[in-house]
Amino acid sequence: MKLSKISTALFAGSLVAGSLATQVFAAPPAQKNPLADLPYANETDKGYNLEFDGTHYTTATATVNGKDIIYRAYEKIVYVANPVEPDYQTLNFYVPEEYYQGKDINGYNAKTAPIFLPNAIGGYMPAMAAVASQAGHGGKTSTILQALERGYVVASVGARGRTLKQGDTYTGKAPTVIVDLKSAVRYLHANDANMPGDANKIISNGTSAGGAMSALLGASGDSADYNRLLKDMGAVNASDAIFAVSAYCPITNLEHADAAYEWEFNGLHQYSRMDMSKLDAKSFNDRSMKQAVVEGELTADQINISDQLKAQFPDYLNSLQLKDSDGQALTLDKAGNGTFRHYVENALVQSANQALAGLTEEEKKAFMTKYKGLSYTNENVSAVNLAEFVTNKKRMKSPPAFDALDLSSGENDEFGTATVQALHFTPYSLKHSTVNGGMADAENIKLLNAMNYTDNSKAAPHWRIRVGSEDYDTSHAISAMLAVKLRMSGKNVDYALPWGVGHAGDYDLAELFDWIDGIAR
Repeated sequence: MKLSKISTALFAGSLVAGSLATQVFAAPPAQKNPLADLPYANETDKGYNLEFDGTHYTTATATVNGKDIIYRAYEKIVYVANPVEPDYQTLNFYVPEEYYQGKDINGYNAKTAPIFLPNAIGGYMPAMAAVASQAGHGGKTSTILQALERGYVVASVGARGRTLKQGDTYTGKAPTVIVDLKSAVRYLHANDANMPGDANKIISNGTSAGGAMSALLGASGDSADYNRLLKDMGAVNASDAIFAVSAYCPITNLEHADAAYEWEFNGLHQYSRMDMSKLDAKSFNDRSMKQAVVEGELTADQINISDQLKAQFPDYLNSLQLKDSDGQALTLDKAGNGTFRHYVENALVQSANQALAGLTEEEKKAFMTKYKGLSYTNENVSAVNLAEFVTNKKRMKSPPAFDALDLSSGENDEFGTATVQALHFTPYSLKHSTVNGGMADAENIKLLNAMNYTDNSKAAPHWRIRVGSEDYDTSHAISAMLAVKLRMSGKNVDYALPWGVGHAGDYDLAELFDWIDGIAR
């Protein structure tokens, strides 16, 4: 047995578990992955052993919320038999040491503890499994350590992404990211009898593109659509269904995201966005490069594109036949107004009033002065005018927001092939392509969208979706449509738009963990 003692101080915040800092890729000091030079834990002369080895671990001590915790670390476990990129197709498995002493933590024991499954995916980039002992951003304790302190077992999972390349061949284009996550879940189910934690209580967690993949993982559980891809990768023959989903600002439903974006942000002509053109896999995983911010104003042609895309959205929204919890149809007229707009506005009303409830009278006055688009009754927000509310900030993206006409977006890159770097994924951008771009495979587009699997009988029963009120990375319509569809299919959905929060995740871990305890005990 390999045994060592590692002293661990307070580790930084949500970036360790895949979250992105508000609006930009804020970066802590560059750091090398401490596992980079270590051999894979389950590599043998005959390939990779997909049976969990309970003897191959290290121990570590960390201070969390003023309390010392000891945990076992089973790291660099390759979760498929035929990995293409084993540095990324890997999971790190962490267990509180007290479970090996027969003790309970927070009402859980070694066999009943939920398995918290954070992914480190952002921007559909390659993501190495987060390491508990690796410092993150902002001086906060890492998500992994906080989950361990709460009594959860943690399976931190990595996955391939769009920029990976071997020679002239790309190895991480869609749908490899979701195939990898499913493979990791299958590994956990197959080894459930020999691993601490309950594989029937896996809770995925992710932010941004990672939030989209967390949602897709939950929605598409055990779908036969992925079976051939999983078999080719050497995934173990087991279930890939999970118990619950935590999704922060999910960048999903990409084939309709351009139209949704212009439905909400049409009329905003100034933008402020990240320049991710020089972001590669190494710098993303090290978080060592702060991205430049590009400021600009829409051209006349871009304003025309915005108008055209906005006009597309009502037909799509109405095709979903959405209904709220009272059975009222959520629809839009051709101008983009209607009960669905009111649904999003009411979610913002609830968020604003929650924020107001914790303020002093002086702070309430400042709040009421700061935000445009809010109406008040007796110092409570009674209505939000979405068109006016969005003018509190610049738009984040120029149209088309995702399927760029020149194939320059990360999403274009994601939908490339082994030999083609980037492709279009919407009919509009294909028709108006400025670079004679091709169209992505229709099946690959389908396999990356959680909306296609909301009625799946094996979809996760429990969902928590959070998108900040000030998140302009995608339209709030995207998460609202997902939440409504899931609720209509009988899922337990906790959906909110936290006030004053931008594009970020893991900012309310105490509340997230309370939610997990409420469904897992």
